[in-house]
Amino acid sequence: MLITHAKVATLGEEPRLIEDGALLIRDGKIAAIDTTMALATAYPDEERLDADGQLALPANLCGHTHFYGAFARGWAFPGPPPTRFGEILERLWWRLDKALTLEDVRYSALVCLVDAVRHGTTTLIDHHASPNAIEGSLDVIAEAVVQSGIRASLCYEVTDRDGEARAQAGIAENVRFFERMQAEPHPQLAASFGLHASLTLSDATLEAVVAAAEGLGTGFHIHAAEGVEDVEDSLAKSGKRVIHRLHEAGILGPRSIVAHAVHVDESEMAVLAETRTNVTHQPRSNMNNAVGTAQVEKMLAQGVQISLGNDGFSNNMFAEMKTAYLVHKLAQRDPRAMPGDLVFRLAYGENARLARIFWPDQKLGELTVGAMADIVLIDYKPTTPMTAGNLPWHMLFGYEASMITTTISAGKVLMRDRKLLTLDEEAITARSRELAAKLWERASQ
Repeated sequence: MLITHAKVATLGEEPRLIEDGALLIRDGKIAAIDTTMALATAYPDEERLDADGQLALPANLCGHTHFYGAFARGWAFPGPPPTRFGEILERLWWRLDKALTLEDVRYSALVCLVDAVRHGTTTLIDHHASPNAIEGSLDVIAEAVVQSGIRASLCYEVTDRDGEARAQAGIAENVRFFERMQAEPHPQLAASFGLHASLTLSDATLEAVVAAAEGLGTGFHIHAAEGVEDVEDSLAKSGKRVIHRLHEAGILGPRSIVAHAVHVDESEMAVLAETRTNVTHQPRSNMNNAVGTAQVEKMLAQGVQISLGNDGFSNNMFAEMKTAYLVHKLAQRDPRAMPGDLVFRLAYGENARLARIFWPDQKLGELTVGAMADIVLIDYKPTTPMTAGNLPWHMLFGYEASMITTTISAGKVLMRDRKLLTLDEEAITARSRELAAKLWERASQ
């Protein structure tokens, strides 16, 4: 396929903005980039997709999400509003996840995948929990992911909060799915080893997961120091702060992901940097849970690797970028904090680096020859001059999610002219509404 008449923003190490540009796609990858005239002349018989002057950007990536959380939208769970993060976990999320059936898991994932395609997000790293529907849950999500056409890395959240039997079942689900991915590799799928958080994991369970993961070549995906409760619990259990406890247990490393890291001190930042552990930043979630704002720029200065996730908020990663751009200025009372080019670096460059853990042969986050043809077309008509240098600020101040018209993943068109091609949005919406109502009834009892 040849995409023609696009403003091509390549991003990458040497970002360019090509007016009236074109992209040749072969075998799911970008085979050539040039002007429309040059590529149309060179490939006159190629199938065409006319961008009609739209902006072509690399598709979005998400470093940490929760497909299982879709049915929480609009749920007025019983009782007064939670007053702290721990209450949010206990009264909302731990009630919802216990009520999930395997069908709920499937449709919650499909709802999030529809949202991802609509918002041009084609690579996601998911973290799943369904304590009463553990076995086979990752297979159910994987089927939905393959159907959608995007790619996702999956894991199951091991925790002690539902008893030893379920903790062991969670370990087994991670190992089973990881071994399936080794035996039956799929270009859209990958696996990690999920853990909830230090505050719901005993030393014995941490020891068990490290033993179970030995020889698999996988890292761990865990929430860490998201709220002060995690720090207080870790100090009470071990006398150590969260990152130090996890490091001693063997959880950290270059294939592991620590989500949030809001409440970490300089000694913990040093450990994260030394172990090359990946940290993901989720500003919308942190604001919603009132847990604070991670010291992203300070961690980066110490050499910590940081990417951008959404923690189960909408897969509109541009909304996450805009929030990151703004909240750090507010938190630091400094308009210089978190500049737009740094936001783009986290969202594209650093998220692409994180994705290479799971898809080492797939170059993502840029439109360059040899990169995967993960492309979004955006109907954005700038009213001021736009260049490769000022593109982040155009996206932060001029762009809205409704402007995405086309989403392409590995050369496959998933949405064209705002019409989804791989997922039946109307049927998914209707069934998810039925399932969510029943789940709310069960979870509210």
